[in-house]
Amino acid sequence: MKCDCGEYTVIDNRCKHHFVADFETKVRKTIEDNNLIKSGEKIAVACSGGKDSLTVLTILKKLYGEVTAVAIDEGIADYREHTLVDLKKVCDEQKIPLIIKSFKDFSGHTLDQALKKKDFHPCGLCGAFRKHLLLLATKDFDVVATGHNMDDEAQSVLMNLCKGNTEVLWRTGPVSGAGAKGFVKRVKPLYFCTEKEVMTYAYLNGLTTKFTECPNIHGAYRDILRNALNDYEKDHRGAKRQIVDKFLKMKGKKNFEKTDINSCNNCGEPCSQDICKACQYLEALQ
Repeated sequence: MKCDCGEYTVIDNRCKHHFVADFETKVRKTIEDNNLIKSGEKIAVACSGGKDSLTVLTILKKLYGEVTAVAIDEGIADYREHTLVDLKKVCDEQKIPLIIKSFKDFSGHTLDQALKKKDFHPCGLCGAFRKHLLLLATKDFDVVATGHNMDDEAQSVLMNLCKGNTEVLWRTGPVSGAGAKGFVKRVKPLYFCTEKEVMTYAYLNGLTTKFTECPNIHGAYRDILRNALNDYEKDHRGAKRQIVDKFLKMKGKKNFEKTDINSCNNCGEPCSQDICKACQYLEALQ
């Protein structure tokens, strides 16, 4: 099958050139329509070294010229060290500054070591430390971009609904944290891009040749829901897009209560409780 230009197609009846151009246009439109990034803002990109973060890092570098990659090294053996190699390669090639913070330096334990010491849920501990370290590493920036794609966001909407996490749910979307005390604005330029599209873009641009997942994801609640949603999408094409569209429409029409943000009594960083999750885990590891 060939594209309208005569070249062979790679995805959705488009050749490599037209797919890449259309994808970048979609990301730029998402940024503009949702006012994600303003001219002159100092941009940090949260990077794991996977397809999503390398894609958003590359596109924001093209659009804005100056960006900084911020990576969190959890210390997951035979996983994170490989993605960091890809990240360092892309940063070197594109002359992008890279900041790396680690669980080991922060807590004295890698994630693997912490899980052997205590019976923590891997995703709970990892999420708390990652958010905390990213918060600390990006205080001097105006905006932090993440690589969350549309599949991720559809999953998050359903997860928060199923768990009754409405306070968390209403804080999500293409942009969050803007104006909140202690937070740097978080944005998701890939919000309307499917995982398949992101994977194709990353591969076609040589950002990565392998697609690996965290070994702790298997059996996690997100993994179960993701598989169910993928199965549903096969028979109901466009379901994921409908989920995020309906969520944004519902969020925009109603005035939901905003949860006050407290400051952690230990570290002083913003949190919804008296003691933030990161400090709770640190205490448990002592």
